Amino acid sequence: MKINKKKFIYLISPNNIPDSFYKNLKLVLKTGKVGFFQLRIKRYSQNKKIIIGKKIKNICKKNKVKFIINDDPLLALKLNADGCHLGQKDMNIKIAKKILGKKIIGITCHNSMNLAIKAIKAKADYIAFGAFNQSKTKKTKYMASVKILNKVKKFTKTPVVAIGGINAVNYKNLLLNNANFLAISGYIWKNKKYKPLQAIERLK
Repeated sequence: MKINKKKFIYLISPNNIPDSFYKNLKLVLKTGKVGFFQLRIKRYSQNKKIIIGKKIKNICKKNKVKFIINDDPLLALKLNADGCHLGQKDMNIKIAKKILGKKIIGITCHNSMNLAIKAIKAKADYIAFGAFNQSKTKKTKYMASVKILNKVKKFTKTPVVAIGGINAVNYKNLLLNNANFLAISGYIWKNKKYKPLQAIERLK
């Protein structure tokens, strides 16, 4: 998987997708800073997810952003997304690879080197560590430190995604410590001070 240093943001959707979302997404993706967009919506029916997914996929395609589905390889296949992100409690990567073939599969590794080694051996396309900061998007069960980013880089070229409460104040430290991508959601979509476009423009 190629790493484009300019496209260091791995953008995750908010839980709810209002009609105004698509306009903001277009503006945010046009900045050229987003490498991946992950659709992570739990509360919608499968049909609604497909409708939303198709709209977002078109916006991603126009902006050369990889479109990833959270947790659901079958939905990723149905939408012909670029790939799927799997948590530790989701489908096994080997089964997901059979479903998705050569598409991108990323794995959550929390703060564990053992999980990272397992994911690398299973040929995950990227591994995600976190949370590096307290996050409002998701309950924080596991905390990670930059030590793990530097440690994992010593033995693998697998791209690394850092996640958890990342904002304009703390993002640079993660990039300086070997994170290839920063998974960001709340700072962009739920920022009380800045609109999505203004928020992303502060990540230079």
